[in-house]
Amino acid sequence: MPASTPAATRLPAWGRREFLRVGVVGSLGLTLGDYLAMQARGDQKSYVSKEGVAKSVIQVVLPGGMAHQESWDPKPEAPLEYRGPFGVAKSKLPGVVFNENFKSLAGVADKLTVIRSIAGKEADHGRASYTMFTGYRKSPALEHPAMGAVVSHEFGPRKDLPPYVAVPSATEYGGTGYLGSQFGPFGLGTDPARNGYKVRDLTLPPGVDDRRFDTRREIRGAVDDHFRYQTGNAEALGAMNEFYQRAYAMISSPAAREAFDIEKEKPATRQAYGTSDAGPRFLLARRLVEAGVRFVTVAYGGWDMHAGIQTAMNRQAPGLDQALAALVRDLDDRGLLASTVVLVTSEFGRTPKINASAGRDHFPRVFSLAVAGGGFKKGLVYGSSNSTASEPEENPVRVEDVLTTVYHQLGINADKELMAPGARPIEIIDGGEVVKDLLA
Repeated sequence: MPASTPAATRLPAWGRREFLRVGVVGSLGLTLGDYLAMQARGDQKSYVSKEGVAKSVIQVVLPGGMAHQESWDPKPEAPLEYRGPFGVAKSKLPGVVFNENFKSLAGVADKLTVIRSIAGKEADHGRASYTMFTGYRKSPALEHPAMGAVVSHEFGPRKDLPPYVAVPSATEYGGTGYLGSQFGPFGLGTDPARNGYKVRDLTLPPGVDDRRFDTRREIRGAVDDHFRYQTGNAEALGAMNEFYQRAYAMISSPAAREAFDIEKEKPATRQAYGTSDAGPRFLLARRLVEAGVRFVTVAYGGWDMHAGIQTAMNRQAPGLDQALAALVRDLDDRGLLASTVVLVTSEFGRTPKINASAGRDHFPRVFSLAVAGGGFKKGLVYGSSNSTASEPEENPVRVEDVLTTVYHQLGINADKELMAPGARPIEIIDGGEVVKDLLA
């Protein structure tokens, strides 16, 4: 990746040789400890993140590994054992078809970028999910932050809202890694697709009015000051204080509370998203980015279809098809699609042949992802798999390249090094490249 991008400015860094050559330790009055600390990060690549074309991301997470053949990349001309049990849906793009499970999405294909040549390496659920969230292969030596945590770290909150929200709850690999816990996702506690949905912690407890709340806040401040004086543990207390300050802001802000309230939506809008679990979750994601949340993950369904893929897809796909198409249309109608990346991710693809149990098994070698908005090209099908959907044929793309390109649109240079424990600088993504052909 180039040393700088229009949305990132490189800062100067001192190298070890420069320190030794000019005797800078003495001339600048640095102690040996100062010097060694600077030496440890002397080659750290530092960039200033500045908001780019995209202001928010909605990452749609499809756990289990959705079959590319039964979704974005059908093979209608292949033999039946490869083609599978479904037909196709003609899209708005000339000559482009999706699987018949995606009839509604075919109707918004002119607003999508579909990548049919994702070249993966991981066939294990956990390892593949880790890569999809972080851009790294899983390692026992270090846990890397998910995209949402990095965005939270780089830009912080906006309009009294948490920068990173997980709908309906945080997933295993959507955490902060080596970054502080204050950059983690805000979990709803309840599912907006369930009756009685109400976000925890956004209202005052029974019997506590605003005046009593303010008094408690003042008392807590006095206790914190005393604790800081007695222990000197300002760093840990500072992290906790940041949590509490954000919580106070959310509880005190009617606009922040309203962002989570899907009951404010018109019945026609809710109907457009559908009544499956996907509908209310995707609708809430739109409300959150509209209100100011920077990064939302939305998980839906279970796509690990080793057996009976026809029945399983008939159960899962309609809700996704309706809700995702409605989300893209709704964002576009509200003028939000241009500044919001909708990133549809899974884990890996499925085997080219239908197995003996009428399903498909794990297959990382080629699969599909879809993106919309945020400066990505509209109406683009990029790359291809071969005739049996078993290998990339044109323009292979790695997961880390997709995430690097999303970071680029947000104004974050993925070459930037963040500090891991032990003063160890780690690139946000190591080796990812911006795929310029995906961008408008």
